Amino acid sequence: MFFSRTPFRISLFGGGSDYPAWYEENGGRVLGMAIDKYCYISIRELPPFFEFRHRIVHSKIELVNALDEIQHPAVRAVLEHFPPEMGLQIHHDGDLPARSGLGSSSSFVVGLINLVSNFYGTPRSKPDLARNAIHLERDVMREHVGSQDQVWAAFGGFNRLEFASGDEISVQPMNIDAGRREELLGNLMLFFSGYYRFASEVAEKKIANLSMRHAQIERMMEMVDEAEQVMVSPSRPLSEIGHLLHDSWRLKRELADEVSTPALDQFMEAARDAGALGGKVLGAGGGGFMLFYVEPEHRDSVRKRFDKLIEVDFDIDEQGSTVFSGSSVSGVAN
Repeated sequence: MFFSRTPFRISLFGGGSDYPAWYEENGGRVLGMAIDKYCYISIRELPPFFEFRHRIVHSKIELVNALDEIQHPAVRAVLEHFPPEMGLQIHHDGDLPARSGLGSSSSFVVGLINLVSNFYGTPRSKPDLARNAIHLERDVMREHVGSQDQVWAAFGGFNRLEFASGDEISVQPMNIDAGRREELLGNLMLFFSGYYRFASEVAEKKIANLSMRHAQIERMMEMVDEAEQVMVSPSRPLSEIGHLLHDSWRLKRELADEVSTPALDQFMEAARDAGALGGKVLGAGGGGFMLFYVEPEHRDSVRKRFDKLIEVDFDIDEQGSTVFSGSSVSGVAN
């Protein structure tokens, strides 16, 4: 049996510029990180003693004989692109809920490609994992997705990503002093809003508006440069990151009406009232996880204000999607 463990991600700045409709003409750049919360998938050969050929376990159990009978769109797309010669059992679990702004869909696709490739004896490089996932999500599954989630899922790390025409992607690790990085992570608080949404539906509206939101996207890309300068410059207070997050969220809200809701706006206002310098709804928007920059003296106040919400502690994942075989994997949910 083989297992894959693939990280979710937190995107800090530049989101929106990673849509091909934007970066094919204007270039794009984003800054963010893979986190130590994961999508887990297992695979094994299914013995030929059953009335079905494949068993797929996710939010439901699918027992099918042909690949085109698989209802899970990502499983169907990956297996049709990399067809198996034997019956398979595939099982999925995750540390955090899907449809919550952490790139879980792309993590699943990257993790499954990595898993089946290793299971077939044809392991793939991290760039190849990302490129295949982008192709399957965009061109085969016809999802309205950007190109950053797949890269963090494949590579891991705290990175600046740059996008150019022809799907040329550059991954540049952030060179931040260890103490300063620890301080930055300590000032970031992650809460689940309790609201779910389909990212592709929100993203579709944002993509349709890109030609009319040129100034907003350009400014959000500039914030990638500004945030990087703050992070690598010991003389600049990290509190500037909080203020940049606030400004970035205000711009992101202008990309489409569906990015925020009255409830999310209330959460943002409550966090600021409790002492957060800034924050954003992660992913496409519309629900899911919220990230806030909160200095130490205000963290208890923010937690008290959000005592009905779930807070998630996190660190940076440095490995990206990883495959284990046999009993060598630990921490995989059953």
